[in-house]
Amino acid sequence: MLTDGTRVSVINAPAGSGKTRVLTDTGRAWAAAGLGAVVGITASQSARNTLAAGVPQSYNAAQFLGHLPGRRGARGPLETGPAPLLVIDEASAMPGPDLADLIDYAAARDGKVILAGDTGQLQAVENGGGMSLLAAALGYVRLAEPVRFRHDWEQHASLRLHDGDSTVLADYDQHGRIASGEPEQMMDAAAAAYVALAADGTDVLLMAADHALRRELCRRIRDDLIALGVVAAEPAVRIADGARASAGDLITCTRNDHSIEAGEPGRALANGDLLRIEAVTAGGLVVRRALDADPATGQRRWTDRTFLYPDYEDSELGYAVTDHVAMGPTVTAGLAVITGTEDRQHAYVALTRGTDVNLAYVFTMSPKLADPVPGPRPAPELARYDKTLAERSGVPAPETEPAPPGTALGVLAGVLDRDGQQLSATQTRQQALSDADHLAVLHAIWTAETTAARQQRYRDLFLAALPPEHRREPGHQARWLWRTLRGAELAGLDPAQVLAETVGERDLAGSRDVPSVVDARIRYRLGSLVPLPAVPWSAQVPGIADPERHAWLTEIAALMDARKDRIGEHAAEHELPWAVAALGPVPADPPARLDWQKKAASIGAWRELSGYHHPTEAIGPEPATAAPDVRAAWHEALAALGPADGPDVRGMPDGRLLHLRDTYPVETAWAPRHVGDELRQVRAAAWTARLAALRASAEAKAASGRGQHDIADRQQDLAGSYHALHDVCRQRESVFAATMADRADWDAATRAQRQLAVAADAELRRRHPGQRFTPLRSAEPQPATPAERDKLTLTAGQQIPETGQWIKDLATEHQKFADTLAERQSLRVPSEDPGYGDLGQAFPPWPGPGRDAILQPPKPDIRPSRQVLERAADRDAGWEAAD
Repeated sequence: MLTDGTRVSVINAPAGSGKTRVLTDTGRAWAAAGLGAVVGITASQSARNTLAAGVPQSYNAAQFLGHLPGRRGARGPLETGPAPLLVIDEASAMPGPDLADLIDYAAARDGKVILAGDTGQLQAVENGGGMSLLAAALGYVRLAEPVRFRHDWEQHASLRLHDGDSTVLADYDQHGRIASGEPEQMMDAAAAAYVALAADGTDVLLMAADHALRRELCRRIRDDLIALGVVAAEPAVRIADGARASAGDLITCTRNDHSIEAGEPGRALANGDLLRIEAVTAGGLVVRRALDADPATGQRRWTDRTFLYPDYEDSELGYAVTDHVAMGPTVTAGLAVITGTEDRQHAYVALTRGTDVNLAYVFTMSPKLADPVPGPRPAPELARYDKTLAERSGVPAPETEPAPPGTALGVLAGVLDRDGQQLSATQTRQQALSDADHLAVLHAIWTAETTAARQQRYRDLFLAALPPEHRREPGHQARWLWRTLRGAELAGLDPAQVLAETVGERDLAGSRDVPSVVDARIRYRLGSLVPLPAVPWSAQVPGIADPERHAWLTEIAALMDARKDRIGEHAAEHELPWAVAALGPVPADPPARLDWQKKAASIGAWRELSGYHHPTEAIGPEPATAAPDVRAAWHEALAALGPADGPDVRGMPDGRLLHLRDTYPVETAWAPRHVGDELRQVRAAAWTARLAALRASAEAKAASGRGQHDIADRQQDLAGSYHALHDVCRQRESVFAATMADRADWDAATRAQRQLAVAADAELRRRHPGQRFTPLRSAEPQPATPAERDKLTLTAGQQIPETGQWIKDLATEHQKFADTLAERQSLRVPSEDPGYGDLGQAFPPWPGPGRDAILQPPKPDIRPSRQVLERAADRDAGWEAAD
């Protein structure tokens, strides 16, 4: 970055990847070379304090640029001397005007600016999008190894979460990181988890998307801590939002105060600092400031020195914070309350703060919706009271029925699909011009204009094929028949012939709905058809009597064909990752490059039509038959992929295709049992038992302090019971985790062969559309029965049953699978020349995902069409003339 020859360099890296460390080392190299001053700049004072540990001369942006309330730059910027290096941390949270002023400042002094941030996290509250504009225009350095997380799986999963890959939610769910239920239930669960972990001293952070939810969580936690004796009820003072705070409470400072030394020499009190009240005095609050967690134990640490905090009226209870406030800290355990209204950036921040644990408490129904169930129901406070009473008396709390796991995954998938990234005005205009002829938009227009004409043609053919006694106008259910006929037509069949053969095969007497009967017969006869390569849209314009509409459709078709060509050109010019991953590097030879562009155009057209945006995977899974045209685009993209490094089924004889097809049950027969649901269940149970044990221990301590020794003894016994449940769940987890790890190894070892079998099946169906093939069936072991799964549920205070035989069998099968896998991996392909050696593994494993390149090139939008640019120029000229 220091030698790239540019004024501005960008580091765009995910959470926990060491951005601040890189800035520190870069500053030291600049200073060691004697090039100029190194100055750290951040958007907030709390981020400045973190950066100052490595870059001593650091300021927040308002300090450095000389802002005063309501007056930008009133005092003028600080002077650094010639050739400064401005290292800007958390640059994605820096407002655009400040970012522009800092770049101008460096340019005027022949200096350099290095931005470090994450465009995938929450951005500036106002005037955001500056860093994303620079990253897209200049390219950036990507640090792709989040070292914050203790578990390897979470390091990889956080990157997929960052990119909005909703399939990663299955990994979080399997690791017991997703809890779900009604809003009241989830708020109680999140607050209880916070209290249990905090009582144990764990550095824990509870996050919510809005202030109203944050305040409610803080209120519940404070009431609970008062009951446990952790927080004193009186004397108390009033703070922000009418809340009360007393000794033992945690509060968050909401204003910078450079006049207060916050427990350490030279460390001023900053907005966002977490404080613990030690005493309430007439002159203010005596507090300590929270430090980073102990790296060895994960326990929360506080400054040794206390200090007086006189202006506490604007502070807030600090048990829960908003996602914006949570962007800076790193804690041991992160707890996130997800309502379903958040966007991807909120969810990513909330699920990446903890080094050991990141847990989502998901609302499965919106608290803002009216209750559709008629009649009265008990108030949620009554159930909360019963649970609290049971906990404090040393009786196991009644279990609440959890929501189905799929419900929470659906809510979270919707959150990840909602991209809240802010764009600058320049980016917004450029994207609007680029997307003006987006294929999804044009195809929606095309579909609306052509569907009626096509369905009328199908209706005429259908009525012509029917016997006279059955000829009546089809009803609304005929649309399913039209869809089936469209699929047959895209596969190269004649709709008239298909209808004639279907109607003629059996009498239609007694049919209540003739179109539905004919549709069912066609689908049974033809099965799953594979569409033929599509012709250009210009060749698909239907015959429409209205000349104006026909001309309009012809223009739309031409625009779609031109857009498709530009997609290929754009992919070749900028070497888009998904295109290079699918087709290989862009050839230098012009004819080969043109062929590469055409294939990329087919793949890119499918991506635009379907909204598939994975950065490296080209096409994703096959769409359903409900949208024949989109499915045809997918098959065109699939055909464009070609054989990357394997056999091409399109050139194989039928006999070999049938043999490959028959390998599917063979490859699936030795798959380990799928116990993902059971693994999720025992992991969640272990987490719940751990929290319950911590809670019971805290209740025992509180009861002992009140002199209630009988309750204290019951609580200690209950804590011991929960510890025993936790240990049993962890033992079962080890068995299930080993089985699922074996399954992942099996998946990697057989994926190539299984996909080849599926490809052979699709090729046979394409070649022989009139022949019926039995569907491919997996020979995997059956999952656990409901009865076996029910036995995994354990209750505190009751005798723990012996581990089921089916779980013991899993441990035995683990070694058998290891032997089978080792034998398979030892098989080699012999060479025809005995002296040459073998040709490699007979069954090479499926390669894992590659690492992202460190240097990421600029990512401009696709070039707007000539017509769009002309219209934009005319509009701009009109505005200038009006001025």
